[in-house]
Amino acid sequence: MASNFGDRIGQAVKSKNTPLIVGIDPVYSRLPVQIREHRSMNDENDIGAAVDAMFEFCTKVVRIVAPLVPAVKINIAYFEKYLWEGVETYYSLVSEADALGVETIGDVKRGDIGHTAVSYAKAHLENPEFAEMEDIITPDAITVNGFAGTDGIVPFADVANEQGKGIFVWVRASNPSAAAIQDFAGADGKMMYEVLAEQVGEIAAQSKRIGSEGYSNIGMVVGGTAPEQAKKLRKKFEKVWFLVPGYGSQGATAQDCVRFCNDDGLGALINASRSIIYAYEKDEYKEQFGDNWEKCIEQATIDAKVEISKAMS
Repeated sequence: MASNFGDRIGQAVKSKNTPLIVGIDPVYSRLPVQIREHRSMNDENDIGAAVDAMFEFCTKVVRIVAPLVPAVKINIAYFEKYLWEGVETYYSLVSEADALGVETIGDVKRGDIGHTAVSYAKAHLENPEFAEMEDIITPDAITVNGFAGTDGIVPFADVANEQGKGIFVWVRASNPSAAAIQDFAGADGKMMYEVLAEQVGEIAAQSKRIGSEGYSNIGMVVGGTAPEQAKKLRKKFEKVWFLVPGYGSQGATAQDCVRFCNDDGLGALINASRSIIYAYEKDEYKEQFGDNWEKCIEQATIDAKVEISKAMS
């Protein structure tokens, strides 16, 4: 297995023949009725029942999509809601995904400076060596909030290097109001997201972070709903991996998102979350598969892969 995350994710994209990844954002009230009505998981206010329901759903989703996509992005916020039991479930899901051979991205958006940043980085990227925790591992990469500048990015980047892992620094969000701040221009006309991207780009370009295929293990998060920004950033940072949220439920099209890909089809991970994991709510899939929610998710993943492939060609 490649020791550089940039190389590994590239190999995974080529192996699965798609830049599509699936985001795991579980909400109890939207879980399949077969899970929510199960006698041991039918009480949302019972933390044990709720966490069991989330884990049952998420592990099945990961098993469905693992043969189809190079990575899954697991959003820790949906698990932290359930306190320590939820956090335990998050790490168990990371281990489950790893066992299935799919790369894992922990969507944690941690950010700070100095020793605090190092502690955050070790908590989320360093595999624990504590007794009785041999089966627990951390994700292959995490998301980082880089708005403290390089002091808030380098500690995460260095721990990622030590562990053979990666980070994606949040540069340009996919939500509509992000433009009010992130597109704010200075006297030189340069926008805030562009300044942050340059800071990330300098760190990513350091030789110790570059894999044998030329890609860095330091990437950027840039929303698929910002296609014009995509073109600028892709051209300027050719060997940076972009994590691209916004495809599907947030309104970005496949055509918007594939602008982040290089001509070789690499360089971007296009994330779809709700549009895939809740596919069983859509009439088009219910008509095909009825109550078989797992088949709905599988078909939605296949359909998204096809749509992205057509956009790329």
